[in-house]
Amino acid sequence: MTETPMPAPRATAAVRRALDGRHDMTAEPPPPGWRAGERALRLGTLGVVALAAALVTGRPWVLALAAAPLVLLALALPSGPRPEAVTAEAEVEPRRCFEGEQVTVRITVSYDGETGRLDPGVTLGHGVRLDHLAVGPHRVDLVLTAQRWGRWTLGTVDVDVYDPGGLAHRTVRAELGEIAVFPLPEHAGLTPVPVRLPQRLGEHTAVQRGEGVEVTGVHPHVRGERQRRIHWPATTRRGALQVHQFAAERTADTVVLLDVLADVVNPVTGSSSLDETFRAAAGLVRAYLRTHDRVGVVSVGGATRWLQPGSGQGYFYRIVESVLEVRKDRAYRTEGLSLLPPPALPEGALVYVITPLTDQRIFDILHQVRGRANPMIVVEIPTGDPAVEPGDTEAELALRLWRADRDATRFTLMERGIAVVIHQPGETLDLALAPLLRTRIQRGTR
Repeated sequence: MTETPMPAPRATAAVRRALDGRHDMTAEPPPPGWRAGERALRLGTLGVVALAAALVTGRPWVLALAAAPLVLLALALPSGPRPEAVTAEAEVEPRRCFEGEQVTVRITVSYDGETGRLDPGVTLGHGVRLDHLAVGPHRVDLVLTAQRWGRWTLGTVDVDVYDPGGLAHRTVRAELGEIAVFPLPEHAGLTPVPVRLPQRLGEHTAVQRGEGVEVTGVHPHVRGERQRRIHWPATTRRGALQVHQFAAERTADTVVLLDVLADVVNPVTGSSSLDETFRAAAGLVRAYLRTHDRVGVVSVGGATRWLQPGSGQGYFYRIVESVLEVRKDRAYRTEGLSLLPPPALPEGALVYVITPLTDQRIFDILHQVRGRANPMIVVEIPTGDPAVEPGDTEAELALRLWRADRDATRFTLMERGIAVVIHQPGETLDLALAPLLRTRIQRGTR
């Protein structure tokens, strides 16, 4: 079967609206049954106008003008009954994708008789863009592009099925359902760890002695230790057997806490703090899972969503899907704030708080985390300076006070022993985390 793109002159208004990026989620359901098509209305209108003109003017030859459209109507009448059962089924692949990836939609139209052409009307939801449309005898293919992360309703496609003569059509609707669009993870390879790690084997060097590969010193030989670990220079120097001392290798528990209390748009770049927060979080989650650590997630703002720490590359998708409800069809709830559930923050877990530090309620969350003695890192997402008109001295003074308040906030957090790093959008996350590798992250105090 050959498929051709829909020609522009015959494209329906809904298709043109979808191609232009406009959305109309208030479309009413199509009426049932067969209805007169555009061709039947045009020919019928010409015939009625010609008959009316003949009656008004009283000239019989004007009736000849009605003959042509009436003959065309008679020739276009179907030879048999029109299909009674017309259905449309939609297949969407994939249902989960990342930002910028394409989604293929195939709508198969089934009927129990003979029909003519198909004419689709596309009504898209938010977060997706229509890139291509192809119409065949029995199906309609669409290619969509996921533009922003979130859980999006794709929309609907109303397919007009015409009879062979094109005089009547019947509309059947195909619901496209939802897709989950994951944020593009920021590039991150560094994984800072706290001073004390859980007693589980992993890839991080701990301060305790163990059976790792990193040498931390030498100690006197104890009966039962392997002879190949003897450190001969130290043995010769001290006159007694000395063996290598190794550091233990442990795994880390990490929790990424997302501040979704507000979505602040940078007045200069137009970037969204919520977008940058989720992309940075996705990068951190992927980096720690790559080192076989256990990672959990908590989102605060409205309903608190959380997922206990787990491991494995497949766990990345569970973590991201657990917080996609924050943005569903451009609607997310930010009212209220609840206490963090104890299972969401395991004892000793390293907590990353990714926040623009614009809502005062986030400091209550920081106080809760600090009160549980968890080591904590605040990753600040800059929101840009407020726009100031040139020559407005009062606005310039207010901007200076605003910057001083931001600096005082960071200083207060660092004075309480909380590490604060700034992640600039567009830069790799490793640039912000690199200073944390100089030392281990200290625990809080209860």
